[in-house]
Order: sequence, then structure tokens, then C-alpha cells
Amino acid sequence: MSDIARRAGVSKNTVSLALRNDPQLPEPTRRRLQQLAKSMGYQKNPTVAHLMAQLRANQRPGFKACLALLNANLDPKAFTQHPTVPTYVSGCRRRAAQLGYSLDEFWLHDESLDGEKLNKILRSRGIRGIIVLGLMKGNRLPERFRSTWEQFPCVVTGVRPVDPALSFASSDQYTLGLHAFEKALELGYRRPALVLDVVIDELVEGRFSAGVLIAQQRLPASCRLKPFYQIQEARQDLALFRRWLEREKPDVILTLYNEVRKWVEACGLKVPRDIGLIQLEWRQDRPEWAGMNQHNDIVGEAATEMIVSMIHNNECGVPAFPRATLVENSWVAGRTVAVTS
Repeated sequence: MSDIARRAGVSKNTVSLALRNDPQLPEPTRRRLQQLAKSMGYQKNPTVAHLMAQLRANQRPGFKACLALLNANLDPKAFTQHPTVPTYVSGCRRRAAQLGYSLDEFWLHDESLDGEKLNKILRSRGIRGIIVLGLMKGNRLPERFRSTWEQFPCVVTGVRPVDPALSFASSDQYTLGLHAFEKALELGYRRPALVLDVVIDELVEGRFSAGVLIAQQRLPASCRLKPFYQIQEARQDLALFRRWLEREKPDVILTLYNEVRKWVEACGLKVPRDIGLIQLEWRQDRPEWAGMNQHNDIVGEAATEMIVSMIHNNECGVPAFPRATLVENSWVAGRTVAVTS
């Protein structure tokens, strides 16, 4: 590193920042020094890197740095009041504490913030990376924060962001739909059907419905029921759901919405005597439901591990090849289904 500094006419600290791709240096300076280091044959020593990782692992977890938890939900209180988001947050907090990082919270829709203002706050607080949580209405992040995505390592939870295309951690919605359908068949049901808001299915690029539709192929055509996607409309006019229920005649429903139980009961059916219900996002506050645990707290942990890895590897900005970590789901037995075979 000293040789590179002498050749470039800069300090060792400047070379160190450039090799870590630290955004404190202008990008042309970083690129020039990185190219010079490459031409001089500089390489990271993997043995030293491994030793440092071992030393870090054996240290007591005192706080080393700070991460930002960026609430992308329209509700500024989503971290505590949303049905789903707090589970992600708890996983982020748990893993960050284990790795020695503190967390600061920000709301993406704060009208007083834009990219430049947020960047200044992050740097002044020593925040090294960003975890984005709570995207529910789309998978695009506000354009006014583009400088933030370009200057800091960022990971998104729950969905695959498309603009910008950032790395993300999520439940595997495809296998979730597939496994839920397979579990319904295992329990003896023969006419499973999906009840899902089309907005949510589009948000995850059709992964819920894709898993269900693939699983349907093992059934005869007469038992491959059409999904019900008109959730918002049915909340205003239950007759839409009633007509679908009478037409398709499912014997078990796969859904994300606890209110569907009230809908089927309003149609004169008893759960699970007349129809089964499987929750695609099982939650501890409704333990009587059978369903799939998405393990969103583990998704939060995975996102934290990803962002810390990016920090350790001096990665920042929008990646050329975003990475994905998918977390497997698991079945939770409950009283909303019955063995019908």
C-alpha cells in the first residue's frame, strides 16, 4: 500500500479509502487508484482477511458502527403497528445486536428529506449501510433518493426492487404457494383455491399465484379453480366474493387475509366443517390458524447479514448484479383445516 501511495503521490490513508471503495473519495480518484493498484499487482491477502473475520467473530459484540432502518411504508408507524413489518424489524435488530451494530430509523416518505439531506445525516451519524423495509405498494423507490442508493450499500426486504435494482432478502413466495397447495392435498382437500389481492401478487411478480398454478397441474382440470383477486372490491361488496365462492366451490382457501374467515361465514359456511382456510402468512397473534410461517424475522436477519457483508467488502452503490437471499417457509398446524381424506 505504501508503494501505491508513493507512485500516486497520495497518503496511505487515501489509498486505503480507495481500495475500500469508500464514497468519501470522488469516484474518479477511487477508480484511478484502484486501477493503479491492479497494475502494480496488489491483491487482498485472503489469509489476513480470514484471520480478521475470526477476530471479529470472537470479540465481545460492542457497537462498531450504525445501520439505517429505512421505513418505506406509507405508514410512519409501520415498524410498530403494521401486521407484518415489525417481524422484519425484530430480525434486523436481533442480528444487528449480535454483530455489534446499532440501528437508526428513518421514514422514506418524510417530506423534509431527499437524497442529499439523508446522505448528510447518515454520514454525520457514522451510518455505513441501509436496510429498506415495508415496501407494500410497489417495488420502485423514490427518485429523489437516487443519490443515496448510489452512495451507500443498500438491501431491501420482502420484495425484489426493480428501480433501482438492489440486492434483497425475502421469503420465497413461489415455494410458499406451492407448499401450501401441496399441504392442502396432503390433508385430503381436492379443490384448493387462492384468494389474494392482485396488487400483492403483482408486487412479488406473480410468485404466489405461480406456485399455486404449478401445484394445480397435478389435479384434474375440473378441480383447477380460478383465483379470486378482487380483495379491495369485495371489502365494499361481499357479493363479488359470494358469487365466486358459489361458482368455484373450493373446499379450502389459501389466503393472506384473516377477514376471509368472516366472509365465508357470512356466506353460511363453517370453518373447518364446510371449508378449510390456510393462512399464507401465519402470525403468532392468530395461533388458531393453520398456515405457512414465512419466517420474516429470519428475512430481517438475512438482510442484516447481507448489508454487513457489503460493508466489509467495501461495496456501495447500485450493484451490476443484485443478489437475492430467499428464506424457506414452514407449515404450522391449526384449527382452520380438517383432515378430509
